Amino acid sequence: MTKVVIYARVSTLKQEYERQLSELRNYAHNMGYEVVQEFSEKVSGAKLISERQGLKELLNFVVSSNVDKVLIYECSRLSRRAVDFLSVIETLTAHKVSVYIHQNGLETLLANKKPNPIAQLVLGILAQFNSMERSLIRARMESGYNHYRINGGVVGRKFGYRKTVEQMREQYKEEIRLLKKGLSLRNVAAITGTSINTLRKVRVL
Repeated sequence: MTKVVIYARVSTLKQEYERQLSELRNYAHNMGYEVVQEFSEKVSGAKLISERQGLKELLNFVVSSNVDKVLIYECSRLSRRAVDFLSVIETLTAHKVSVYIHQNGLETLLANKKPNPIAQLVLGILAQFNSMERSLIRARMESGYNHYRINGGVVGRKFGYRKTVEQMREQYKEEIRLLKKGLSLRNVAAITGTSINTLRKVRVL
């Protein structure tokens, strides 16, 4: 019998996750799945994984148990941060655990435990949204630099200047964190907008 874990989340203490749990339980029952554990929490989906006790408990349980699937109501229940969402999906995929997204009727793995191409497309779109957001920030920064130059300012490194290892670690701490989690260079580049050449350099810091 297929063993599954259910995860539900709401953002505030006033909200309830019972409807999510109820629908996911009904789905599991209709599919003949065995629900081996349920995890739920009331916390913002924008928080880091390290600040999400319920999500951390879910991940620890899944990677140490013989679980086939994680059932969630919709994507944002797992995380509203594209970086963390992709990180969780990659972690579960590495352990051959599929994520079923009830609202979309989508599973991240096929029956043969291989990645689902449609799910990959959806996850790629999420990563692109994140990249677009970073592009907007960069565009604003570039506008600020141009304004600074027009008004006589000088932008750029001083001649002979090179960043120290500590400066590199600080500037690329998010990239280093994702690489240490096992994400590929290509995925980290898509998520952060940092070039693969730069990622190769920071990977060894």
